[in-house]
Amino acid sequence: MGKSFSHLIKQTFYDDCEDSLTSPLEDGAQGEGEDGKGGDVSQFPYVEFTGRDSVTCPTCQGTGRIPRGQENQLVALIPYSDQRLRPRRTKLYVTASVLVCLLLSVLAVFFLFPRSIDVSYAGVKTVFVSYDQDKRSVYLNITNTLNITNNNYYSVEVANITAQVQFAKTVIGKSRISNITAISPLDMKQIDYMVPTIMADEMSYMFDYCTLQTIKVHNIVVMMQVTVTTTYFGHAEQVSQEMYQYVDCGGNTTSVRGLSTTTHILHPPE
Repeated sequence: MGKSFSHLIKQTFYDDCEDSLTSPLEDGAQGEGEDGKGGDVSQFPYVEFTGRDSVTCPTCQGTGRIPRGQENQLVALIPYSDQRLRPRRTKLYVTASVLVCLLLSVLAVFFLFPRSIDVSYAGVKTVFVSYDQDKRSVYLNITNTLNITNNNYYSVEVANITAQVQFAKTVIGKSRISNITAISPLDMKQIDYMVPTIMADEMSYMFDYCTLQTIKVHNIVVMMQVTVTTTYFGHAEQVSQEMYQYVDCGGNTTSVRGLSTTTHILHPPE
């Protein structure tokens, strides 16, 4: 009778131990049955299984916490089904980054793509005439007007303007103006430049024509050649033009134009 009672007590004790060891796993299995899918192991709290064959973790001493200073020495074993191994919205972030880079590239190409600099000759603005009777020479200071249009989305610098005037296939005047002005994006500026010319020596016959009193208008045809050099982003671009103009060598003339843009009158260095 005593042996049977003691055997019954031992059996009851072992059953209780087994229930305490297997209860978390059984609860996890029931949770999987309710969800219908494999549970996430990372959601289980830390449980210290103590029993006859169990050994307390030497690293955390049963507290579930890693000692400070050993983070780079320990290796964690994470189940494959752990959600932390599956970053969320990775494709969305990658796609958004690619689209943003493409958009920035398109905008950079659109705004930085070099466009042409338009130069149009507006004509002769003023002519100042003087004579040297001893040398039978005619001096003409011809002021011309240029319209320079910047079609780019950034400023450009007008580095220099080189001009010359020809009469009867002979160069009678040259001029070069440097460090002129800057033109804002999508803007146009009107620039006046002066070319000093002289007709003498083999052209002394022009003195008689220009000073002839019986003629009211002493027009001569001259060819204007101009080259405009612009710079932007370290790149230089040149635009050249040639045109023929009537010039009155018999007196000072001024041509009035109804242009409202800013005018820069430039004179060549002496």
